[in-house]
Amino acid sequence: MSRPFPPRSSPSHFGIRVNGKIRAREVRVIGPEGQQIGVLSLAEAINMARAKGVDLVEVAPNAVPPVCKIIDFGKYKYELNKKEKESKKHQHANKVKEVQLSPGIDPHDFGVKLSHAIDFLCEDMKVKVVLKFRGREMAHKEFGFQQIEKFTREVAPYGHPDNSARLAGRAITVMFSPLPRAKRAKNPRVDESGEMPGPESSPPPSGGAPKPKSPSGPPPADPAGGFANNPFTQLDVKSAP
Repeated sequence: MSRPFPPRSSPSHFGIRVNGKIRAREVRVIGPEGQQIGVLSLAEAINMARAKGVDLVEVAPNAVPPVCKIIDFGKYKYELNKKEKESKKHQHANKVKEVQLSPGIDPHDFGVKLSHAIDFLCEDMKVKVVLKFRGREMAHKEFGFQQIEKFTREVAPYGHPDNSARLAGRAITVMFSPLPRAKRAKNPRVDESGEMPGPESSPPPSGGAPKPKSPSGPPPADPAGGFANNPFTQLDVKSAP
C-alpha cells in the first residue's frame, strides 16, 4: 500500500516557521527591540539571530518578502498565548445571561436566582435581570422595584448595574456588569480548588441545623414497661367498680 511522502519541512509549533523551517530566500528582519533592520538573505538573518542567542521567527508569512523577527521562540509563544487569553476574556465578557424574577418571588427561589447571577458574574459574563408583572401585579409596581433594589444590594460585591432599573411595558429590566477581578469578591460557592462543591458539601438550608438521623432498631422502652411512643399512655383509664 502506497503512503504519501512526508513534507520536506514540517511547520514548527503553532504552525509558525522558525530558523531553518523558513522557506523564503529573503526576509524583512525586525530586531529584538522592534527596530527595522531591513531585507536580508535568510542565511544572514539566521546567523544574526544565532549571534544574539535567540531565534528567527516568521511573524508575517504572507508579506512580500516575509517578515521575520529576531526573538526567543519560547517568549514569542508566551506572548501569543497571553494575547489569545485576553481576546477570549473579552469575548466571554460579551456574553449575556438572563435571570427572571417576579414581585412575589419566594425567598428560596430568590436565593437560587441570586446564586446563578453571582456564578455568571464571577465568570466575567453580564447578567440581565428581568422582573415581569402579571395580571393585577401592575397595580403595585413598587413591590417589583423593591425586589430589584434587594437584588442589586446582594449582588453588589460581584457586579454593578450599567443603568438604573426602568419599567418597559410589563417588565422591569436592569443590566449588571462584572466588577474587575481585583475588586470582585470571591464566589462563595467555589472552594479553594476552584470547583463547585458537591451536594454533600452544601450548607444546610437557613432555619437551623440539619435534622439528625433517626436511630435504627426498635424504639426505646418506656420506664413504665411500655414503648416510648405508646399512644395509650395519655389515656385516663378508670378501674371498673
